[in-house]
Amino acid sequence: MDYRKAGVDIEAGERAVERIKGLARSTFRPEVLDGLGGFGGMFKPDLEGMKSPVLVAGCDGVGTKLKIAFAAHRHDSVGIDCVAMCVNDILVQGAEPLFFLDYLATGKLVPEQAEEIVKGVAEGCRQAGCALLGGEMAEMPDFYSPGEYDLAGFAVGLADQEKLVRGSLAAPGDVLVGLASTGLHSNGYSLARKVLLEAAAMPLTDFQPILKATLGEEMLKPTRIYVKPVLEALKIFKVKAMSHITGGGLPGNLPRTLPKTADAELDPLNWPVPPVFGMISELGSVAREEMFRVFNMGIGYVVVLPEEEADTAVDHFNSAGLPAYRIGMIRPGSGKVVFK
Repeated sequence: MDYRKAGVDIEAGERAVERIKGLARSTFRPEVLDGLGGFGGMFKPDLEGMKSPVLVAGCDGVGTKLKIAFAAHRHDSVGIDCVAMCVNDILVQGAEPLFFLDYLATGKLVPEQAEEIVKGVAEGCRQAGCALLGGEMAEMPDFYSPGEYDLAGFAVGLADQEKLVRGSLAAPGDVLVGLASTGLHSNGYSLARKVLLEAAAMPLTDFQPILKATLGEEMLKPTRIYVKPVLEALKIFKVKAMSHITGGGLPGNLPRTLPKTADAELDPLNWPVPPVFGMISELGSVAREEMFRVFNMGIGYVVVLPEEEADTAVDHFNSAGLPAYRIGMIRPGSGKVVFK
């Protein structure tokens, strides 16, 4: 017996590392001290001009969206989702993402597949402006079904404590500016798969005119990364609160960053809802309340600003190629979301 007969191919792992080294280097910032291959990635942050530096960290995964990647045999975009879920989270407190670590686990390591996955991770890091500092590829025989894997990530960012966005300053009269999602992002896929693939038996390869894409293409659209336009907005506007709209939707995520004495009053007629959500609601007879509780419904990120800055902020995001809308107001209340 040897390790390969037991299901672990060390040489395949080494080949995979060689294939992804260049991808990682393409994301490096000047603060990265060494390349891949050591036991830990080293990063020397530039703290000049910061009175009280604070590290902000977050981790997340891609969830059952990976099932769509397996079925479609497409692995080059889920890495973007992995990065997006992490960097968008730490952005909420005003942190600039510095570096990212990924974790890829599979039953049988295929270097070409690993390279495709990490291509997406590297692209996500470039979009967020952070370095892919390191990670782990774990070959775990008998643990995953053939061809399947899991992918998770960890992001670390930096902010000045006096500039942290805490949400406590949001007050009645402030405006909620919603930033468009690309569609499903990386949440609600257990329900989406149950409705579209099982109940409606829709093939991933069929072109859907209402989506202007195949179902597989729609369901694999990467999660939008909001880092660069939002960091620019923080330099220009008096941002009082922000929220990344992930699992739990608008009702579940907005209250996490608002004072307990305020409600977020939203008007869903103020933004376009991507057609994929209408398909899920109609084909699965999913109630409106459940749709908003599970999915982002077209809004992936929310920025709360004073009313006098809202229109200028919308213009700022639109000019950056990021569709933005005035989606509601802050009202006196008890820390919940109210729909008109």
